[in-house]
Order: sequence, then structure tokens, then C-alpha cells
Amino acid sequence: MGRRSPKSSANRCGAAGEGTGMAALRVAALGWLVLLLAGGGPWVAGQKKKEMVLSEKVNQLMEWASKRPVIRMNGEKFRRLVKAPPRNYSVIVMFTALQPHRQCVVCKQADEEYQILANSWRYSSAFTNKIFFAMVDFDEGSDVFQMLNMNSAPTFINFPAKGKPKRGDTYELQVRGFAAEQLARWVADRTDVNIRVMRPPNYAGPLMLGLLLAVIGGLVYLRRSNLDFLYNKTGWAFAALCFVLAMTSGQMWNHIRGPPYAHKNPHTGQVNYIHGSSQAQFVAETHIVLLFNGGVTLGMVLLHEAATSDMDVGKRKIMCVAGIGLVVLFFSWLLSVFRSKYHGYPYSFLMS
Repeated sequence: MGRRSPKSSANRCGAAGEGTGMAALRVAALGWLVLLLAGGGPWVAGQKKKEMVLSEKVNQLMEWASKRPVIRMNGEKFRRLVKAPPRNYSVIVMFTALQPHRQCVVCKQADEEYQILANSWRYSSAFTNKIFFAMVDFDEGSDVFQMLNMNSAPTFINFPAKGKPKRGDTYELQVRGFAAEQLARWVADRTDVNIRVMRPPNYAGPLMLGLLLAVIGGLVYLRRSNLDFLYNKTGWAFAALCFVLAMTSGQMWNHIRGPPYAHKNPHTGQVNYIHGSSQAQFVAETHIVLLFNGGVTLGMVLLHEAATSDMDVGKRKIMCVAGIGLVVLFFSWLLSVFRSKYHGYPYSFLMS
């Protein structure tokens, strides 16, 4: 028999060692694969469960939104659909108190504008499940108010698709007012969803304008033989003065911003007609300022007439005293209102 060479034996031992190493690598790889599948199974199942829950929530909200653009929620619905994850949609929620015994006039006015906004979104061509509009009434979800430490209504909050609401997600009602257009701008800022507000047709304005033109046309026709009244300086001055008083009192701001008429404190029941900030106002406040400006103007007119008219001295004295009294009284009230809005203003007159 022939003898084996040492070199041949060494080659065979190396091949055997290499085969054993490859087998060990295959076993290790198979083990890692088994571990990966075993560990990923629950994660995959959990992910599928999340997707199913999310799909159910979105389908439920879409069904409700198709019937009513503003979804009414109680505590259970709010916690399940708004607070609890998963959620890939934003929810704009109006917290309000619409029951008659709450006597919240502002809530009713804000609800009308909110309904216009939600309807504009629901029936627009861009409607998606990215955002929903909801409402929580205090009498139907008082536990939600307690959970959020909320003590005033109405309040608008955006609950974003990811994370918790931030400071900007609470709508500044006192500053912006509750007009649907202002709410739409805020929604676009917080959610990147642009809503074109579509208001139902309002024929009151055109009808009033038509009635006014008809009255003016009728007067001109009846007085067609004598049109001297068109050159009456007093009449034109009075009309111009009314326009100036209306504009300087803030009527245009009301038309643009749509502020509430007044604010009633839900705890004390006290009604505030003057807004405490220089950045906002109530409708009642503009009426008060208009009245005060009118009083000052009337006082100045009386003083002018007392100085230039040909009446007897006694009547002119009475007009002078009345004019001074009106100017002093109403200017003092105007300054008092100014001080209440611009905190720290150092000057006052008769009234603080």
C-alpha cells in the first residue's frame, strides 16, 4: 500500500474545517431568522390591529359627517375618537352651552358661524377625511369640560393628527371674533386645510337698499317741482356726521371680525359690554362709543350755536351751559372707557 503525503492530509483537514464553518453560519442565520419572525409576529399583529381601529374610527366619523357636518359628541365619543390614538386626522371641536337655560347668547351666535364653516367644508370639492368638525355641549359632556379644565364657552380647540394641542391650537375668540371667515383662516393656519366659506344667500341687505332708494326716489318725485332740499347744507351735514360717527365707533371692524355683542361670565353671570383688551371689542361697545361721540358732538354744536345765533341772551346761556355739560360728561365717559382698555394710561377726567 502507498503512503499518504502530509500535504494531502492537510488539504483534506482544511476542507473539512471550512465545511463545518459554513454549516455553523447557516445554523446561526436560521436561528436569527426564527428569532426575527418570532419577535416580529406580535408587532405585525399590533400594527394591523392599529390600522383596523383607525379605519373604523375614520369610517365612523365619515358616516356621521355625511349626515351632519358638525358631529355632536359626549364624553365617551370624545375620548374614543378625539383623545385616544391612533389618529391620522385633525378634529376642530367647539365647546359650547346651547341649552336655553344656560342663556349663552354668544354661544348661539358662534354656533351659527361654526355651522356655516363646517357646511362649507363638507360640501366643497376638496372635502377629505383629513379634518372633522365636532361639538361638545356642556350639558352632554360636562366631564370633558372638567377633563380639560375648561370654564368658559364658547371655546374652539384644534386637536391635531399628531401630538397634543399647542397654545396656538386654541382659538383667540376675544381677539378674532367668531365669524366663519376668521375661523377658516385659523383652521388653515393650524391644519393647512383651506376652506372657502360659502354663506347662504342673505337678501336683507339688497332689500333694505332697494327700499331706501325707493323712498329717496319717491321723495324726489314728490318734490320734483322744488328740489331746493337737495341743497340743504344742514341735511347733508347731518348725513355726513352720522356716517363719521358710525365709522369712528368701530362698525367696520365689527363687520369684518364679527365679534359677540357682549360677554356673560358663566360663573358670576355678570355681563361685560366693554372688552378688557385694546385688541378687541364687543358690538355693544361700539354702540356705547357711538353714543358718547354723539353726545360730545351735540355739545360742540350747542356751543357753536350759542356763540353765533341771533337768539336772546337767556337762551344762548342755556345752550352754552348745556353744551359744556354734554362735552364734559360724555368726554369723561369716553376717557374712562379708553383707560379700561389701555391699562396703565395715566390720565382721567372726572371719572376713573
